[in-house]
Amino acid sequence: MAIPSLLQSSKTSIQRSRLFLFLCQISTNSSSFFFSTKCRAGLFKIYQVPSQAPPVPKKIPFNVSAHGTTLEDPYHWMRDTSDADFVDFLNLENSYAQAFMADTQDLQRTLFAEMVSRMPAKISTPPERWGPWLYYQYIPEGKEYPVLCRRLETGKSGLLKILINYAREGFEREEVLLDWNKIAEQYGYVHVGTCRVSPDHNFLAYTLDVSGSEQFMLQIKDLRNGCIVPGLQVDGVVSLAWAQDGNTLFYTISDENQRPHRVLCTRLGQDVAFQVPVFVEDDSRFCVDITNTKDGKFITVNSNSRTSSEEENLVYVIDATNPQDGLRRIRKRVSGVQYFLEHHHGLFYILTNAPLNGNKEWSGGNYYLARCQVEDIQSASWQTMIFPSEDESLQDMDIFNRHLVLFINKKGVSMPCSINLPIDVQGEHQMGIQDLNPWFFPLPSNSCSITPGSNHDFMNSLFRVVLTSPVMPDVVVDYDMSKQTFSVVHQEEVRNITGSTGSCLPAFEPDSCEHLNPQNRDRKIQNAQWKKWKEFSDAYCCQRKEVLAHDGAKVPLTIVFSREARQLGQSPGLLLGYGAYGEVLDKSWSGDRLSLLDRGWVVAFADVRGGGGCDSSWHKSGCGLNKLNSIHDFASCGNYLVNEGYVHRDKLGAMAYSAGCLLVGTAVNMYPELFRAAILKVPFLDICNTLLDPSLPLTILDYEEFGNPQIQSQFESILSYSPYNNIIYDHCCPAMLVSSSFHDSRVGIWEAAKWVARIRDSACPDCSRSVILKTNMTGGHFDEGGRYSQCEVTAYDYAFLMKVMGTLTDEV
Repeated sequence: MAIPSLLQSSKTSIQRSRLFLFLCQISTNSSSFFFSTKCRAGLFKIYQVPSQAPPVPKKIPFNVSAHGTTLEDPYHWMRDTSDADFVDFLNLENSYAQAFMADTQDLQRTLFAEMVSRMPAKISTPPERWGPWLYYQYIPEGKEYPVLCRRLETGKSGLLKILINYAREGFEREEVLLDWNKIAEQYGYVHVGTCRVSPDHNFLAYTLDVSGSEQFMLQIKDLRNGCIVPGLQVDGVVSLAWAQDGNTLFYTISDENQRPHRVLCTRLGQDVAFQVPVFVEDDSRFCVDITNTKDGKFITVNSNSRTSSEEENLVYVIDATNPQDGLRRIRKRVSGVQYFLEHHHGLFYILTNAPLNGNKEWSGGNYYLARCQVEDIQSASWQTMIFPSEDESLQDMDIFNRHLVLFINKKGVSMPCSINLPIDVQGEHQMGIQDLNPWFFPLPSNSCSITPGSNHDFMNSLFRVVLTSPVMPDVVVDYDMSKQTFSVVHQEEVRNITGSTGSCLPAFEPDSCEHLNPQNRDRKIQNAQWKKWKEFSDAYCCQRKEVLAHDGAKVPLTIVFSREARQLGQSPGLLLGYGAYGEVLDKSWSGDRLSLLDRGWVVAFADVRGGGGCDSSWHKSGCGLNKLNSIHDFASCGNYLVNEGYVHRDKLGAMAYSAGCLLVGTAVNMYPELFRAAILKVPFLDICNTLLDPSLPLTILDYEEFGNPQIQSQFESILSYSPYNNIIYDHCCPAMLVSSSFHDSRVGIWEAAKWVARIRDSACPDCSRSVILKTNMTGGHFDEGGRYSQCEVTAYDYAFLMKVMGTLTDEV
């Protein structure tokens, strides 16, 4: 289990994906009887279901009308979470889930023990230099949560000595900045949202949620004495940015709908009542975010639409050296246009998709790089620097004193590179990336994903990333952009892996060096031959396929299985998907997943439309009026797994989180014979009713992603696939584990409860006995369970899948 970066990068960035992890509790009940699933698709596998009948909630007539259509919703009353009947219903459902899973207790314990045995006793990250300090994190032995630490590095020891000290755990004068475990012990729940260390390293500003409601409270710790600064515990804070004096802090505040809409400023030493308003976004479609440029000289205030389907933002800059000067707007807001800024020695570098003057071929769909003098930021003309070729797209950037880092996607493959600064561009000349003599970072394979580290130090020539793939544990790599070499700093430890999986393979083969500068090719290969990291491709196969969708689109599908345990055409399988907000589906390494793979399961990841792709068109073609594309894509991937013999026809399961459950829920309705089981985590399933109520948090922001039901054509589109409104009456349904959290402020707990109630009310009564609802009565949407509790919930999920696939007796 890797520790995510807790000191977030200060660079500009286009959204990256999250993997939602949810904490559940496991309980037992032995009352059950055997149930045959022969009513569904002619299957005859037998497993136990409780002898007790599932809970039956009350019904209260309720109708909502739109555009001449009336929707009946007898479970609308569940939206009142203070209703004692609703709480009783959830408790009864938890008891039913407990009884349903009673015969899996031994299997759960076995799976949990396996997962824990693969984790090292202590999990840590390598130190990262920022100024005179080395920052690092670790999870102490036997603890659930990380600890953020630092130590002063006064000598000029160099990277080698730093890493030696790290390997020997030789951290003298260690300072503990933040201990998640102590907070969890005090409150029973902990979710740290944002951490920002002041430029002078004297203060740590962070946001803290101790209830699961995502109402984050701002706290500032004086690192010189370890005390919390009094009078500054502000609620509803989302993002933070320090001015260069180290005493002035900017932060955003959310409204009643959880939309960050105001920017405030305060100086340490002043009473919280003297907060100075800086900016207010009155348009409910936009969220405000603030961040520092890498060199710390400017603060950017970004008013962004929530997704990129109608990419649009408004950007202001604040001089961080003189914050009293106030805001300067970059340009007027234009529909479909976004700007991301960095600063370098008097020049703003702007990643944008703004229309280009005189370029008739530019559609505005993708990004290019422009720049201008600081004093000319509001001018009508910027100098276009880097213009991607037809098969390339610019997806992100970072900047250092001597180097520009670009994240490029070329034909679906990520290709990060660095370019030396300053760049000499004369006049209006536009250049391609290859014209600037880029150094493309060597990567182990095309299947790995790349996540930047914190990279706070503007003066550094090292760019740190985390590389991972379904068959390669997380690897921390430092790319030296000056020397054009790299070093493997750290790799996630995985214990108790036997057989051929223990082999160590080269970081990359010589034929992977095609993107290196020709004059440096031989030196790079020599440099790489002694750099080795561990991957498990000898034991676990990772294949990337392209599946032909219903309309001819090619959908990326990543398939993972054990070479030894997989049985051609007979294996059970699990298909994961998300397909919303332009987010890339997480396909990183998971040691827990080995408990499925070693039992012969095939795990696949469907990058359907609506999620992230090589450019913004992939998202746009699967959202709004095009949402059905993502559902058909998911079903096409499921059929591919069955038809190509990866998975047995009657043993395919599906799994998704949050908005991804819209994908799976609709696919279950539209393709009921395809899936044997489904796991839905904090599921968004009642989309039509939710979007018809603009008073709910985040609803108006979601109009951009899914459509506005106040518009008839969009209402009809949403209603056509809304999972809750399209359950097939008296039809067999797959077994389902629906997990929810009572304090979820993003997706109401009632969505999961209403879905299960209507399934039981409408679907085949025998099949619906295998639909269970499990509610965490204390957590929220991002249920921040620790490393052991995450293993518990994964063991529960896997045990459910193994049971309903009819393989329970084979798995214990």
